[in-house]
Amino acid sequence: MSNLSSKEIRLKARPVGMPKDSDFEVASADVLQPGDGEVLVRNIWMSVDPYMRGRMMDRESYVPPFQIGKPLEGGAIGQVVESKSDKLKVGTYVNHMWGWREYATGPAAGFTPVDPSLGPIEAFLGTLGMPGMTAWAGLFKVANLKDGETVFVSAASGAVGSVVCQLAKAHGCYVVGSAGSDEKCKWLEEVAGIDKAINYKTCGDLTKAVADAFPKGIDVYFENVGGKHLEAAINAMRPNGRAALCGMIEQYNDTEPRPGPTNLIQIVGKSLRLQGFIVSNYFQHMGEFFAEMGPLIQSGKMKWEETVEEGIENAPKAFLNLFKGANFGKMLVKIGPDKAV
Repeated sequence: MSNLSSKEIRLKARPVGMPKDSDFEVASADVLQPGDGEVLVRNIWMSVDPYMRGRMMDRESYVPPFQIGKPLEGGAIGQVVESKSDKLKVGTYVNHMWGWREYATGPAAGFTPVDPSLGPIEAFLGTLGMPGMTAWAGLFKVANLKDGETVFVSAASGAVGSVVCQLAKAHGCYVVGSAGSDEKCKWLEEVAGIDKAINYKTCGDLTKAVADAFPKGIDVYFENVGGKHLEAAINAMRPNGRAALCGMIEQYNDTEPRPGPTNLIQIVGKSLRLQGFIVSNYFQHMGEFFAEMGPLIQSGKMKWEETVEEGIENAPKAFLNLFKGANFGKMLVKIGPDKAV
C-alpha cells in the first residue's frame, strides 16, 4: 500500500478560553509503511472527548500536552490493512489512541483487538470503551456503590453519564440525572429508565430541584459538570455519602479561576468522601467491566445514543460542539466506511 496519503487534524494554536476553528488545521501526510512488528490501520471511527481540552494547554498533567503543528491524538477504531506482526492479522478491528487521522502505523502492541460480536465497533469508543469503563470504575471502584442506594448523575445523557445511570438502575438504585434539554430528559426517563431527570437550564434553583428529587438524600454523586451541580449535590448528600469526581466540563474553558462551592464545610459535618479519578488507573479491571456490560447489552438493557459528524475534516467541529451541549450521547466522527479487507 505504497503512496498512500492520510488526512490529519493538527493543533495550529493553543486555545485561549473556548477553542476556535482557527486553532486547528487539516493537513495531509504520507502514510508510513509498517516495519517489523508493526501494523497499518485504516481508521473508521474516532472519538472526541472533553479531556482533550486539557491536552491543548502547555502544562503538566496525567497525559502529555498536544504539540503545535503535530496531529492530535485520541481514541479510534480501525481495521488492520497491512501487518508485519504475528499478533494482529489483516482484517482485525482494533481500538487505539491514534485518532484524528485517516491512517495509523505503529507497533502491534499499541492496538487492542475488539470483538464485533459484543456490539457495533463504534461502541468500543463509547459504551464498551473508555466512557463506559469510566462510568463503571467511578461508580463501583471509586464511589463503592451498593445495591439500592440513591444516585445523582450530572450530564446524565452524555457518553459517561448515561452508562452510570443505567448501571445504577441495574443495581436497584433510585437514580436522578441532570441534562440540558427536555429531549434529553425525556430519553433519560423513558429509554434509560431513570426515576427522574432535571433540566438544569429550566428548573430554576438547581439546589432546590435536586433536594426535591431526593427527599431521603443522595448516597452517591457522579460528578461530570462541577460548579452549581457540585454545590447542589453536596447540599443534598446523606451522611457518609460518596462522590466520584470524573470531570468538570463547566470549567474547562475558563481563563480565570471561579469561586468554588459555598458549602464545602458540609463535607466535614456529613463525613463525605469526594474522590477524583482517572480511568487509566483502573484498566486492570477491564475484564470485570466487560463481564457486567456484555450481558446488559446482549439483553437490550443498556441503551445509548450517538451524535455523528461525517469526515475527518469535521473532527474540530465535533470537538467544539461538546462544549455547546450539541451532542446527545457519545460524540463520534465517522472517518471512512467499514469495508471488507
